[in-house]
Parts: sequence; C-alpha cells; structure tokens
Amino acid sequence: MTSVRLLAYSDTASLIADRQELRSIIMQDFKNFTSKHRNCWPHRNRKPRNLLRKPVELRDESPTRKRRLHIILPLIAVLLVAYPVASYLTAGVRAAVRGKDKRGAVTSSTATNIPLDGYGTFSLAAGLLDRTREVNDKVVATLPDGGTVVYCLDEALQERISHLLDQFQVPYGVFVAIEPKTGRVLALVGRSAMDHGWDRRGPFDIYPMASLFKIITATAALEQKKVSPETVVAFRGKMTSENPKYWEVGPRQRGQEMSLTTAMGKSVNPVFGRLAGDVVGRNSIMACAEKFGFNQDLFPGSGIAPSHASTPQNDHDLKLMGAGLGREVKISPVHVAALIGAVANGGIMMSPSLVDEIRNGKGEVVYRRTDQPLRRLMSPDTARQLAQMLSSTVKSGTSRKAFHDRRGRPKFRDITIAAKTGSIDGKNPDGHYNWFAAYAPMNDPQIALVALVVNGAKWKIKAPYVGEQALETFFR
Repeated sequence: MTSVRLLAYSDTASLIADRQELRSIIMQDFKNFTSKHRNCWPHRNRKPRNLLRKPVELRDESPTRKRRLHIILPLIAVLLVAYPVASYLTAGVRAAVRGKDKRGAVTSSTATNIPLDGYGTFSLAAGLLDRTREVNDKVVATLPDGGTVVYCLDEALQERISHLLDQFQVPYGVFVAIEPKTGRVLALVGRSAMDHGWDRRGPFDIYPMASLFKIITATAALEQKKVSPETVVAFRGKMTSENPKYWEVGPRQRGQEMSLTTAMGKSVNPVFGRLAGDVVGRNSIMACAEKFGFNQDLFPGSGIAPSHASTPQNDHDLKLMGAGLGREVKISPVHVAALIGAVANGGIMMSPSLVDEIRNGKGEVVYRRTDQPLRRLMSPDTARQLAQMLSSTVKSGTSRKAFHDRRGRPKFRDITIAAKTGSIDGKNPDGHYNWFAAYAPMNDPQIALVALVVNGAKWKIKAPYVGEQALETFFR
C-alpha cells in the first residue's frame, strides 16, 4: 500500500508548479471528503498524517491535469479509509491459510504451510497416527491437500504391540521405541480399555517414574567418580523397603551388603536411597536430573509434556527420590525412550523423530529428516558402566522371569539386553504403574524401548512381557 501511495503522490506532485498550492489542494480535498463522510474514519479526532513527508520535484501544471487531480485524491482517501477495515475482515482468512486453528488441528490445504522446524513435524504426525496405512513397506498418512507424511515407524513392531495391548485389554498401556543412534521413532502406541480418548495422549503425558529414577541416581554417583559398578553398599531392611528410617547400618549393627550392579538388577531401594543421601547429595542429584531434561521443555512444540522433579527438602525425601520412590518425579514415556536411548548411544540423547519425510500435494519433498543430537547426558565411560549395571536386570534381576522360559533358559541367547524396571502406585489414571525400559544388543544397540502398563487390582500382563514381545518381533 505504501509503494502505491508514494507513486500516486509523486505522479500528482509532478503536475503542480507550486509546492504550497499542492499542499493547499490536498488539504482542501481531505476537508471536503471528511466533512461528508466523517463517520467513516476509524478515529474521528485524529488528524490525517502529513502525506508529503519527502520533498518532491515541482513542475508546471496544465488545467486538464489539475482537474484530474481532483478525481485522484478522493480515491486515495477512500483507499486509506477502507484499508484497516478490509485488513480486519481478511485476518480470519489469513489465519486459516497459515495451517492451524487455535487448537492446533491441521487445517492447511497445503503441506508447505506446516511448521517444518523443531518438533512441528512430530506434533503433526502424532495427530495423524490413527489415520496411517502401509504403502510399500512404509507407514504413511495423507494430508488434507493430498500430500503425504512418511513415518519412521517399523510397521511390524507397531502392529504387534498394538495388537498385544488390545488382545489383553490393558486398562492403560503405552509403548515407545526409538533407534538410539538416530532418534528415529520405531513404534509409538497408546491403548486403553478404560478410556479410548486416552490412547492418543498416553505417550505424551507424564507419570510417576518409580525405580527408573535409579538410573539417574547411579549416573550422578558414577559421574562424580565416587563409585563403580562393583562398589558394595551395606543396608538394612527389605530390598523393597519404602522407609528410609530403617536403611542405615550402625557400627554395631549387622546388615546386608550388595554391589551396585546386583542392586540395580534387583532394584534395591535401600542401596540407591543411601547412594543418593550419603554419596551424591541433593544439589548433585538435582543437577543430574536437569541435565537429563527434567523441569524444562525438552521437546518444545511436540506436544510432549515436560518431565518434573521436585527438589527434596530433607534427607528423608532425598533418599526416597534416589530410590525411585519420589511420587512427584514424573516423566513421559517418550522422554524415557530418549533417555534409555542416550545410555545406548554412549551418553548422547538424540532428538526423537517421528517423520522420515513429507511431500506436498504435487509430490514434492518439503521435509526430510536428519539426525539431530539433543544433548550429552553422561560421559562415554559412565554410559559403559551404567550398561554393565543394567545388564543384570534381565540375567538375574526383576525381569528375569519374562526373558527366560520355564526351564530357566534365556529366550535371547545371542542378544545381550540392558534394562530397568519400575513399579509404583499412582493416580491420573488410578492404578499400579509398571515400567520396563531397555536397549539391545548391548554391543551394537539397534533399539531402545519403554513399556508402561497401568493395571488395577487384577492384571493380565506387565511391562516386561510387552518389552520381551517387542524385542522378539524386532529381532526375529
């Protein structure tokens, strides 16, 4: 509009011999126009801006062109008045064309209007998961403009876990798998026999982390170089004890002793509670939690809720947190998958990617995925030591039963698995939360996964079984 206005003024000014006469004519025309149409001005008391802000070249004017001037100037004034109104009326149209409504639903008629930076593609693809289909061994979804979203998903793995959770009618279940070295999301499943609206948001909400937090406690201690996987810790009480009051071992008291590797596999609460309170300390454990991505928007624009960890106010709370009993420590399944993937990837967390590429309605590629390292969570040496500790979970720890047959023979003879389990009662939804996080093979990680099953008083399957079935499908 500005360029049109200046061109008109310049052309008009070139017809006037006297600059003062030009100013007089313009102001007179505005005066006549506004007196007849005063209600058309958005602001009645505001004077028109001085339109001759720059000096112009003055030339002689003929009577014919002077009459033409009286026609041109009122038209300019009408355009100036109409512009704000027209702009307001077309604002809604422009917003619709940009690609999203106020709720974030995709309404664009062209794939090029989709935000293709950050986690915009993740959010877009997650919203279309219930519309996917298989085409040439690829999982795809169609956009409103006829374009195509090509997913990173492993179709066989996605289908197997979806069927498994449906088959056993789990009250609430989530499964996420990623490729540790690239961050490609291989499976993303949410299922609920209780609330079908929960299916879509399940993988992105946050839940009590339970004993998976022992991974962070161990990382903080290993990074300080104060312990090793072979370090032996004495404790009192049952391995599943939830009261730090009974964990300490006095000088004249007899207690149990256990290495950190064995304690990780068996998920021994007193050992990791004492490790947090007596070795790591509050500041260090919170610094490590924040390094892992807690209390921040780690995946902005993705729709994944930020994970949360409250600062412990005393030694009692610190030990509960270190043992994985801090009920206000909450994390999303997608975040867990990225976290366990970082351990598999030598300590580097990759940005999770749900989309391989996006094509618009013309078949043109408007987005293609690239590997994006997100941050380093730990040193390669710490990742190696942590893997050693996690390997005992399947061999002799809390998920041994799921990974061995009735005769005690391992189901995966040639594949080594690093894993961690967790369990805790919680709310929203109400039930018993059962976690299983793992990666394999340990010598060359191809998949990192997490399963979460929320059961009631009666249950049919738990998370380690879901993890075992996923690994069997992936490696067969």
